[in-house]
Amino acid sequence: MSNFFKATLLLGCLLWQSSGLASDTGWLTSPQNDHAKVRLQADRSHPEQTRILLEVTLESGWKTYWHSPGEGGIAPQILWDKPVNDLQWHWPVPQHFEVAGLSTQGYQQHVSFPISLHYPADEALRGTLRLSTCSNVCILTDYPFTLEAGGAAPAGFDFAYAKGMSTLPQSLPTGISLQLGYQHNQLQLLAELPEGSQSESWQMPALFIDALEGAEFGKPQLEVQGRLLVARVPVSDGWQGDAPDIRGKSLGLLLTNGEQAWQTEARIGEPLTLPGKSQSIFWLLGAALLGGLILNLMPCVLPVLALKLGSVLQQQDRRQAEVRKQFLAASAGILVSFWLLAAMSTLLRATQGAVGWGIQFQSAGFIGFMVLVTALFCANLLGLFEIRLPSNLSTRLATSGGNGLGGHFLQGSFATLLATPCSAPFLGTAVAFALAAPLTELWLIFTALGLGMSLPWLLVAALPRLALWLPKPGCWMGRLRILLGLMMLGSSLWLVSLLGNHLGSTATWWLMAGLLLALLIGTVWRYGIRGFTLALSLSALVGAALLLGGAFTAQGSASVDRVVWQPLSEQAITQALAQNKRVFVDVTADWCVTCKANKYNVLLRDEVQDALSAPDVVALRGDWSKPSDAIAAFLRKRSAAAVPFNQIYGPGLPAGETLSPLLDKADLLTILRRAASAEGDGQTTPFLGEKK
Repeated sequence: MSNFFKATLLLGCLLWQSSGLASDTGWLTSPQNDHAKVRLQADRSHPEQTRILLEVTLESGWKTYWHSPGEGGIAPQILWDKPVNDLQWHWPVPQHFEVAGLSTQGYQQHVSFPISLHYPADEALRGTLRLSTCSNVCILTDYPFTLEAGGAAPAGFDFAYAKGMSTLPQSLPTGISLQLGYQHNQLQLLAELPEGSQSESWQMPALFIDALEGAEFGKPQLEVQGRLLVARVPVSDGWQGDAPDIRGKSLGLLLTNGEQAWQTEARIGEPLTLPGKSQSIFWLLGAALLGGLILNLMPCVLPVLALKLGSVLQQQDRRQAEVRKQFLAASAGILVSFWLLAAMSTLLRATQGAVGWGIQFQSAGFIGFMVLVTALFCANLLGLFEIRLPSNLSTRLATSGGNGLGGHFLQGSFATLLATPCSAPFLGTAVAFALAAPLTELWLIFTALGLGMSLPWLLVAALPRLALWLPKPGCWMGRLRILLGLMMLGSSLWLVSLLGNHLGSTATWWLMAGLLLALLIGTVWRYGIRGFTLALSLSALVGAALLLGGAFTAQGSASVDRVVWQPLSEQAITQALAQNKRVFVDVTADWCVTCKANKYNVLLRDEVQDALSAPDVVALRGDWSKPSDAIAAFLRKRSAAAVPFNQIYGPGLPAGETLSPLLDKADLLTILRRAASAEGDGQTTPFLGEKK
C-alpha cells in the first residue's frame, strides 16, 4: 500500500510538471544560429483568449527588428499552423541602428513581446517563429514550437507579461501639438510640448516611423529648440529614386522624450515652415555678445550715451578712479537690467504669457513711464532744474549727472530699456533661442547680451584715459548740454508718438503739444525773455530736424506705400503657395526703430514697391504694436522673438527664407526673384517694373 501511494504521488507530480511545461517552450535554439535563443510562455486557462509572452535574447552586437524595420531587415513573425483570430502583437519601444549606411529600427540584447489572440483552449497551438537577426551578416532562423491545450500559466507569468506591457508606448497626449508635412523627398515634423508641462524641453528625443507603401524612410534628423522638436526625414522609393507624393496619407509614428514614449497616427500635409537650424550654445553666446555690442550703435541708445558723455564733462576734477567707478556702475546697470529682462521672461513663461524682445513697449503704462523719464532728462539737460535728492527714482534719474554712483547705475539701466525697441543683427537669433531654451541657457544668453552691451563702457572703465581726452570744462559745455537736451527731447517725442495706438491720434497730438509747451514755459521761467527767444529757436530747430530727418530717411523712397498689404495668417501663406504665388511677410511694430529704418530705407523704395506689387506676389503684414497672441504664435513657430521679422515664400522657396533684421534692398529683391522659380528648373520670373 505504501508503494502504491508513492507511485501515485510520483505520477501526479509528473503529470503536474507536464501540465506546467506545456505552456512554456523553454529556451529554443537553432544549430544554424548560435547568437540567439527564444522562449514562448502562455496562459491558456481562458476558453478562448490566449496570452503569450515571446522573449528573445541576443548576443552582444546582434539585433532584431521592430514591426517597421526601416531601410533593411525583416520583422519577427509567427507562421501559425492553423488560423488564429484577433491577433495583437504588442511592440516595445525600439532603437535606431546604422548598418552599412542603412537606418534600421529594432532591438538588441533582450526584448519581450506580449501577444494575445483567440484560439480554442482545448486545441494545441502550433507555429513557427521566423526571426531575423543581424550583425555584420543577417541570419533568418525558424523556431518551431508547440503550446499544448489547456496549459496553465507558468509561475511568474502574470508579472512578466505585465512588465512586458509596461514597455509599450502610450497614446500621444492631446496637449502635444503635432504637424506632418512633405516636400520633395523629405518628410517634415513639428512637435511642440505644451506650456507648463513637466518637461521644459525635449530630452533625448527619438522618432520611429511606420512603413508606408511605396516609400522608404531614412534616419530622422532631429533638432530640439526648447519645447519645439523639428524632424527632417529623407524619403525615397527604396531604390535610390524619387519618393512618391505621400501628401494626404496617414502615417503611424512613435515619439520618445526621455523615459516617455507615445504613439500616434497623423495625416501628412503640405510643406511646413521649419525654423532655421539652431546653433551650439557657444555660437549663440558669441552672437549674444556681438548683438549686445551692436546695440550701442543703434539710434535708441545714442541719447543715453550722450548723457554719459555729459556727466563726464560736468566734472571739474576728472580723476581716473572716479571715471572708472562711474562707467563700472553704468555697466552694472546694464547687466542688472538684462537680468531683470530674463526674470520677466521667466515669469511670463511660467504664467504662459507671450515673451519677446521689446514687448514691454506694447504697454501704454510702460511707454508713459519712459516719456516721463526722458522728459525729466531733457529738462535737466536744459537746466530747468537741478534736483540732487537721492530719495526716489525720479530724483535719481533727473540728477544722473551728479557724482553719486546710483545715477550712473540708472543711466545703464535706462540705456538698456531704450535699446529694447531695436533689433540688431545677431540679437534676434540669440534672443529667439533664449526665450525657447531651458531656463539655464536663457539666463546665460541674457547675461552675454548684457556683457556685450557693456563692452564699450567696460573699455572706458579699464582705460579711463579715453574719457579724460575730452576737452576741459568751459562755456562750450552749456551749448553742448542744450544739444544733448534736444536729442533727449527727440526721444521723448518719439515715445509720445507710440501712445497713438492706445490713446488715439488726437490725444497723442495734444500730449505732444503739452510736453513742448511745458518745456517752453519752463525755459522762459528759467531764463526770462532771453529764454523765450531761446525756446522759440529750439522749437524751430526741433521741427527742422524732424523734417530733415524724415526727408533724409525717405530719400529715394515713395511718399506713399502702394503695396496692398493683407492680414498675416498661416492660412494666407498656405493658400498663396497652393496658387504658385510668392509671399512676402512683414511683421512690424510702431515702437520698433529698426522697423522704421527698414520701411523708409528699403520697403518704400520704388524698386521694392514694384516688386511687391507684382501680380504673383502676396504681401502679408502683421502689426505687433499691441499684444497679439496670433502674431506671438506665428513668431514662436519660426523661432523668432523680435521684430522686424521678414520672410519670403514661393514655388522656389516652399519652406520660406528669413531675411536679416536690417533689410538690404539687393538681398530682398534677389531672394524674391529666387522664390519665383520652381525647384531645380533654373528659371526666374522678372519683377514688374524691373529691368531685364
